[in-house]
Amino acid sequence: MGNDYESLIVSQGSDADINAQFATGNACSVATGRLAYFFDWQGPAISVDTACSSSLVAVHTACRSLLGGECDAALAAGVNLLLDEKRFIAFENAGMLSPDGRCKTFDASANGYVRGEGCGAVLLKRLADAQADGDRILAVIRGSAINQDGSSSGLTAPNQRAQQAVIETALARSGLAPHEISYLEAHGTGTKLGDPIEVQAASQALCEGRAKDAPLLIGSAKSVIGHLEAAAGIAGLIKTVQAIEHGVIPPQLHFAKPNPHIPWDRLPVQVVGGSQPWPVGPKPAGISSFGFSGTNAHVIVEEYRQPVRDVVQARGPVVVVLSARREGRLREAGQGLVGHVEGAGCT
Repeated sequence: MGNDYESLIVSQGSDADINAQFATGNACSVATGRLAYFFDWQGPAISVDTACSSSLVAVHTACRSLLGGECDAALAAGVNLLLDEKRFIAFENAGMLSPDGRCKTFDASANGYVRGEGCGAVLLKRLADAQADGDRILAVIRGSAINQDGSSSGLTAPNQRAQQAVIETALARSGLAPHEISYLEAHGTGTKLGDPIEVQAASQALCEGRAKDAPLLIGSAKSVIGHLEAAAGIAGLIKTVQAIEHGVIPPQLHFAKPNPHIPWDRLPVQVVGGSQPWPVGPKPAGISSFGFSGTNAHVIVEEYRQPVRDVVQARGPVVVVLSARREGRLREAGQGLVGHVEGAGCT
């Protein structure tokens, strides 16, 4: 989203560098076009730029293309490279960057965001197709949504009502109740203005009917890898899917004293201070991403549960072999099998 490479060529290159490749190679649309050309992909090839929400908007767009039958598989990705120091200077002059180089999301000492580099991609298919093809399925996207702040208090000022609305729309499409979302991977840039607005918007959308002893757990990958800007959403999605797969929610770094502008005592919300097991049961989670373009995105993912196939009737005992990578997951699989057998009226 930054055109850093183009800026470097213009400022440091010679006239010989301003050639046909300069014109075509720096066009945002050509990034996806060249990949499609190289691999001979003929479905939708779309470059998305909504600033920091770009890659999660790309995931949403890919899902809509799959559901609309425009393609049978989709690669949604985001990449961020920091090549030009001028943007650092501009953001620093605007007071947006953390002077100590630490992203302190939700903390009282939050003082700006930290720019980061990275690239991530996810391969998406319709669930029935992935099952039929025997693919390894890491998670299921239950619902997604995007919206726009519209006329708000400023270009870089988050809109709480819009953030709440995009979560509620994704939730409605998922078919889940608010209290069923156990974890939120927040945008969480580590700013005094943005963090309180996001936490309160999320609590309005996700805390209805939630028991006090089962708070909404929240965290943000930005405290670990910084703000990947155009790739921030895909980073949050990958982190969340990994957490679901391993059954462990990683800790939030640089969180020592809760931000006093967030009414923690009135909200059933809890920052993941230390690494902890995922709550027992299904594992739905939300991922939020907001751009200073005003475009907001939210995706809800859930653990993939392989369908239980009909068991052939047997006259005597039947041996069922269970396997898992971790002892805890093996225990969960056994408990799930017992529950299914009992629910089917078997002994």
